[in-house]
Amino acid sequence: MSKIAFIYPGQGAQTPGMGKDFYENSQFAKDLYDRASKELDLDLKALCFEKNEKLDVTEYTQAALVVTCLAMTRVFMEKTGIKPDLTAGLSLGEYCAIAVAGGLEDVDAVKLVRKRGILMEHAYPSGEGAMAAILGLDAEKVNEAIKDIDGVSVANYNCPGQIVITGEKNSVQTGVDALKEAGAKRGILLNVSGPFHSPFLKEAGQELRKELDQTNFHELSIPYVTNVTADYVHDIKETRGLLERQVSDSVCWQQSMEKMIADGVDTFYEIGPGKTLNGFLRKINRDIKVINIAKWEDVENGIQ
Repeated sequence: MSKIAFIYPGQGAQTPGMGKDFYENSQFAKDLYDRASKELDLDLKALCFEKNEKLDVTEYTQAALVVTCLAMTRVFMEKTGIKPDLTAGLSLGEYCAIAVAGGLEDVDAVKLVRKRGILMEHAYPSGEGAMAAILGLDAEKVNEAIKDIDGVSVANYNCPGQIVITGEKNSVQTGVDALKEAGAKRGILLNVSGPFHSPFLKEAGQELRKELDQTNFHELSIPYVTNVTADYVHDIKETRGLLERQVSDSVCWQQSMEKMIADGVDTFYEIGPGKTLNGFLRKINRDIKVINIAKWEDVENGIQ
């Protein structure tokens, strides 16, 4: 049976000006940006709409991206009547997936990722952690090549031929060298401020759990797929523990998409700036339809 999924990008998709056309054309989007700005005591409009250095700083990026993706989603659903059967989000995008699946109020999702971003930004000494994208090597070979290197692990299984490693800076460089010897085409150090999705962030996850425990979650109206296990979450009671683990566990994105496709999802709407997830899906299964909702005109096109 044909199914629709809404999917949400992670950090790195942000771009100056994102969501501005939604803010200008939709009262709902305007209200969401304004309410979230007030709750966070942070000018999300200036952060998202104007060119600035803060947008690429983790403690600001996460809230900016989530409020934008949720504003786009709510407007798109209202204007088109299109609803998902399932949702998923890469890393911080999972908070959008949970909100759209009914598990979180939109403003609460933004508040949580604001806290998450602060904790992740300050969880590890600046400049001592690193991440690198490994191209052209499968997961089994990547894990085999780095298994004896202390301080490095897999952060993201993005798609066939693209895996991200994370950890202590020197260990990541050692890992890149070992992976090139094992046949990787390239190893690209990423412009990030810490070793995200590594065991070094376990304490940040534990701190985040305190915030999660004080947040109201709601019963899910549809399932979402979690990064941690690449499986469906039907019971909201599982969510707090999964979000705690997600900070330091690997992101199983490829496995999540394969699960959804195997269960009948044939149309994915990537909602948010950029086309990163579209690119991953084309490498996972080229027959799958992916529609990007990133600009106001994309909503208008979806109505037709």
